[in-house]
Amino acid sequence: MTDTAENTIAAKPKIKHDWYQTDAQVVVTILLKNAPADKVKVHYGDRSLSVSAPLPNTDAEYSLELELAHEVIPSMSSHIVSPSKIEVKLRKKEGLRWAKLEGEGNEEKIKAIPQAVIDASGPPAPPKIFKKDWDKIEKEIKKMMAPLTKSIFFLLINIYIKIYGEGSDEVRRAMNKSFVESGGTVLSTNWNQVAKDKVEVKPPDGLEFKKWDQ
Repeated sequence: MTDTAENTIAAKPKIKHDWYQTDAQVVVTILLKNAPADKVKVHYGDRSLSVSAPLPNTDAEYSLELELAHEVIPSMSSHIVSPSKIEVKLRKKEGLRWAKLEGEGNEEKIKAIPQAVIDASGPPAPPKIFKKDWDKIEKEIKKMMAPLTKSIFFLLINIYIKIYGEGSDEVRRAMNKSFVESGGTVLSTNWNQVAKDKVEVKPPDGLEFKKWDQ
């Protein structure tokens, strides 16, 4: 080996890389300064990451090849080249915390992240149309029911409270919507039925429904 070749190898800088994660992403930071953005090549695989870039002021090239511990979504991953570093953002396929960056992917799943959280950190969702604040309505219903004491209706009320507490989100939405829109005369647990139209007032036989200000 010639002295020139030895000097070239000795001059090749050692580039460090590190990583951190959020609920939805794994971010790999490569401390390569002044990398030409148009010559940085990044390849995303389902379980792999490949980064290459020419080293400034040398004829050498930087290369990083990683076998990832878990799967990512290549189409939702990206990278940014700045004067001080290359930052690669890998979108997690599963909502869990990674114990390490590289590996066989069979380590214990430490923490499951709700899918809603992952979705919220993705691309902006289209504007939502105005909807009723069912959480607020739910609180108002609970406030209305709080003063109730034992009576001939107490057992029935407890049954509905139990259904409400143990039911699915659709069951609770159905109960809230039917109760509010019917003025308290209908209490349905069938969301598919009550979601279609406004729930009509249905007072008991022999009674007439009137609003409180009438």
